[in-house]
Amino acid sequence: MSEFNPLTSFLDQRPCMIIDGGLATELERQGYDLSDALWSARLLRDAPQAIVQVHRDYLLAGADCVTTASYQATITGFERLGMSSAAAKALIQRSVALAVTARDTFWADERHQIGRIKPIVAASIGPYGAFLANGAEYTGDYNLDEDSLVDFHRERWHILAESDADLLACETIPSLVEARALVRLAATTPNRPVWISFSCRNGHQISDGTPLATCAALLEGVPNVVAVGVNCTAPRYITALIDEIRQTCTKPVIVYPNSGEMWDGATRSWVVVTDSAEMPSLFATQAQAWHRAGATLIGGCCRITPSHIHHIRSVLAQR
Repeated sequence: MSEFNPLTSFLDQRPCMIIDGGLATELERQGYDLSDALWSARLLRDAPQAIVQVHRDYLLAGADCVTTASYQATITGFERLGMSSAAAKALIQRSVALAVTARDTFWADERHQIGRIKPIVAASIGPYGAFLANGAEYTGDYNLDEDSLVDFHRERWHILAESDADLLACETIPSLVEARALVRLAATTPNRPVWISFSCRNGHQISDGTPLATCAALLEGVPNVVAVGVNCTAPRYITALIDEIRQTCTKPVIVYPNSGEMWDGATRSWVVVTDSAEMPSLFATQAQAWHRAGATLIGGCCRITPSHIHHIRSVLAQR
C-alpha cells in the first residue's frame, strides 16, 4: 500500500493530519445561497472561484487535506438542472481541478512550506442520501439494495478515481449496505486509496443502527481502504466511536465531526443543541482528546470553520 497511499508517508513524519472543515456551510456563511438540492455542487457551475477561496482559507488555517466540492455532485442531479451528461461529468472533474489549483497555488508560496508537508486533495463521494437531499444521510432510510447502490455510485466513482485527487473520501455513509457497495467499487480501482467515514446516531452505532465496530471489521480486510472513521456526527460521541473502530480495525482512524447541531431535512436548516461546539477553542480541546484516543486524521464537517481548523492545528502541533 505504501507506494500509492499518501497517508503513509505523511503519518510517518507527523503524528496527525489535519483535515479541513465544512465546505458548504462555510460558503453559506460567506453569503452564498445553497438552499437547492445540489447544495455546494451548484457553485461548481455558478461560482467556482468561491470554492477555490474556501479551499485556500482552510489551507491557510493549517489544513493538510482539502476535500472537493463533489459531495452532492452527481450526473443525475446535474441533469435535473437541464445539463447534458457530458457537462455534468465536466463539473465533477472540475471539483478536483479547483481543489488541486488551490493546493498548488498555496504550495507555490515558499513561506507556506515552512514546517509543513504538501497538503493532499481528497475527492469527496457523498452517500445516496445526499443526492436525495432529504436528510437520509443521517438515517440510511433509502429503498435501494446493494446492487442498486453500486450502480448509483459507479460512474462518479470512476470519474473521481481517474482524476488528480490523491485519494477518494467516502463521507457520511449511514448504512452497512452502502458501505458494502462502496467496498465493491473500491475493488474495481485497487490502486486508488480510499477512506470511508460514517454518520453515527450515538457512540456505538452508525445511522442505520449497525454497530460501528461491525462496519470497521468489514473495512479492515479491504487493502485500499486506508482510513476508517466518522464524520458529520456530534462531537460528544467521537471518543467512544474511536474506541469502537479500534476494537476491530487497525487502520488509521479519521474523525471530522460537525459542530453538534442537528440537520433538519424537512426544513433544510440546522437546529442548535445545548452542547454544540460553536467555540473553536472548545472544539480544539475536544480534538486533543480524540487524538489521545487514537485518531490520527482530525478535522471538521458542517458548521466547522477555518477558525476551528486553525485552533485544532495550534493545539495538536504542540503534540
